[in-house]
Formats: sequence, C-alpha cells, structure tokens
Amino acid sequence: MGSSLPPQADRSTLAHERHDPYLRIQSVTVFVRDVDRSLRFYVDQLGFDLALDARVRSGQRWAAVAPPDGSATLTLVQPEPDSEEYKLIGRPTGVAFATEDVIAKFREWRHRGVLFQFTPRLKRLKYRVQAAPRLKDPPVADGKLAPFWGGVYTRFKDVDGNSFALVSFDELSRELDAERRAAAEKLESERRAAQELEIAKQVQARLFPQTLPPLRTLQYAGTCIPARPVGGDYYDFLNLGRERLGLVIGDISGKGIAAALLMANLQANLRSQCAIALDQPQRFLRSVNQLFCENTTDAAYATLFFGEYDDNAQRLLYVNCGHLSALLLRRDNTLERLQSTGTVLGLFREWECSIGERRLFAGDILLLYTDGITESLSDEGEDFGEQRLIEALRRYREQSPHSLIASILGDVHRFGAREQHDDLTLIVGQCRDA
Repeated sequence: MGSSLPPQADRSTLAHERHDPYLRIQSVTVFVRDVDRSLRFYVDQLGFDLALDARVRSGQRWAAVAPPDGSATLTLVQPEPDSEEYKLIGRPTGVAFATEDVIAKFREWRHRGVLFQFTPRLKRLKYRVQAAPRLKDPPVADGKLAPFWGGVYTRFKDVDGNSFALVSFDELSRELDAERRAAAEKLESERRAAQELEIAKQVQARLFPQTLPPLRTLQYAGTCIPARPVGGDYYDFLNLGRERLGLVIGDISGKGIAAALLMANLQANLRSQCAIALDQPQRFLRSVNQLFCENTTDAAYATLFFGEYDDNAQRLLYVNCGHLSALLLRRDNTLERLQSTGTVLGLFREWECSIGERRLFAGDILLLYTDGITESLSDEGEDFGEQRLIEALRRYREQSPHSLIASILGDVHRFGAREQHDDLTLIVGQCRDA
C-alpha cells in the first residue's frame, strides 16, 4: 500500500465555506473477468451498495459499487480478453479503503470468505521536519523526527486477484468519534428543541379563547391557523360585563417564537386591563400601548382591531389600531369598511386614537381578519386579495359563523400555494334578533 497517505485524505463532505468549484473523486475503474461474479463479491461479501448497472453505447457492461460511507465508487468493467485492459486484471489497484477498526472489518470479511494477504499490522510513519516544507506547523520531536500518522493496515483481494488496502488512521478514528458525539448532541438538541416547540404550541393554543360568553343578538366564532408551530396572530373574546363583549384581532410584527412571545405579552396586557375597557376603549388601549412599549423592544409593534359589542343596544364601538379594515356586510348586501382610527400599538409612547361606532341589525355580518388571508399567494404569485374575501363572505353569508369561517379558509387553501406562508386568522360575528 502507499504508506504516505495522510489521514486527512478522506474528506467526503462538502465544504460550504469554499468558493472555488466543487471537486471530488467520483469513481475508480477496476477491470474484472465477470461482472456478475464480481458484483456478488462486492455486494454480498463486502457489503457494498450497487450504484449502477448498465451498458454503454459500445454494448460493454459497466457496474458501479460503493462502500456504505464516502462518495467515491468502484466502476467494474469487463474488458475484451484480447485488450490491454484485460492484462490489468489481478494486479494491485492502488485503492485504499479506510475504516475506523481494521481488526473488526478483517474478521467480518474473512468470515465471509474474503482472502487477505496478511493479518492487520500496526504502522507508524515519521518524517523529518525539513523534508516536509508544505506542512503547516508540523510537530517536532527533538528537532529531528516527528510522528506523521499511525494506524493499522492490511491488504485483500477480490475474486479476480485485484488487491486493495484496508487501513485505519488514529486521526480518522478520533474524528469519527468526535463526529458521532457531535451528531448525538445535535440530535439531542433537536429533540429538546422540538419538544419545547410542541410545549410552546400547546401553551399558545390555550391563550386563544377557550369559552364563548353567550350573547342574545350576536353569534360569533374565531380561529387561528399558524403557518409555523407557533405564530404572531392573535384573536380573543373578552367578557367586559354588563352584557358586553370585546372582539379582538391582532397581528404581531415578526414570525415564529419571537412573535409568539410578543403575542403572549399583548394578550396578558389586554386581559389585565380589560376591566377599564367598558365605555372607555381609548383609556383601555392607551394603557395597553404603554405596557406593550415598556415590556418589548423598540422595534416591536402590533396592529389591532378592538370592538366592544353591546348586546342590548346592538351597538359596536371600535378602535382600529393600524389593522386591516374590518368588513361589515349589511343585510341588504352593501359593504362597509371599518378603517383605521389610530396607529399601531407599541411604537409610540404618546398614543391616541378615535372611536368608531356602528349599529348592527339582524342579518348583518362582521368579518375581522389578518393579512395572512388576503396575502395568501397562488402558485402563480397572485394575492388572494380583499375582493375575493368579500365575494366569499357574500357567497357564504347564510352559513353559521363556524361554517362561514371554514368555507372562507377552504377558498383560501384551494387558491393558495402548497405552503402556507403566514398565519390565517378570522373572526365572524352575525347579528340576529333577540
């Protein structure tokens, strides 16, 4: 075998930090007398994988086998008996297979009938420092000889007498041990992260309304479908007392875990301050904005629609904090948009808003939504858009709130691409006679 092969010679992984074109050894040709017989040896006795078995244009059969690890293959070629290539059968190939444990592989293969030329031997190669000027900072022992690499090696033959080296390097074994430890640590880290994310998903699901305060003149429902395990959309139904209900929908800046944490913070602020919401939505939201500013970073913000519905008067007071316009579909099929009455929450400590008001009548439908609905993309890159949402609202207006939400989401999913890119959140309220 070539004893000067350094342990660094086996590099089958792709170095992503390099910028020059990728380069590796793809295959080494081994000439054999009978491809079928050789395949049985390499696949059945050595445990290699069959990578290719085909005939080239000349009609010659080529087969390729690969060891379980690494990227290079052996191409088995059966040359014509009178060719120059046929004379190369049964000679040393110059190919070395590396393993972490030569002794174990020696015993395994010999048990399968593989012929070895000698039992595994220990090999230490040393060099003089001045004889290896290209090495960076080579180890020096007394200024003379230093160990280059150490390992175990042997040689074996295939059924045609082609001989190969089987080697292990001390450094290779150490690297494999380190890679296994790193892989095990990565798997454990990923397992813990997935477990924690699942817990976060369950916790966030409990932050959404678990019960619906009953009302005589309003049927309502809401849903949120996150694009990721956790998301930044938020909806809520707040029992404000005196037969009044708070309808809340919001969209937090950002995505994923960060947005979910902000969403939980906003929900806590809203629920802790909702006692002052009754008849004082401006004061209520000023307090929420102040807490949101104090408890989050300067860049964090949320759009929010807050509506206070009076079950007796069938009146809706609302504040739209930079959120998408709510849609109010009247019983005569005319449409009203409840547009922004203030800026977003969380960006400005000095914050003001105005109050909007609408009287609702039996047959009127209120729709609140986040931009994940209207910005859902088709495979062609087209937005679902507000107009399609309005058409769906009119098309399904006779359905119950739960069914209406399901029907709209069905339209969005059929329209959209396979991958959901943003959270989908909807609230539907249908006014009815007391």
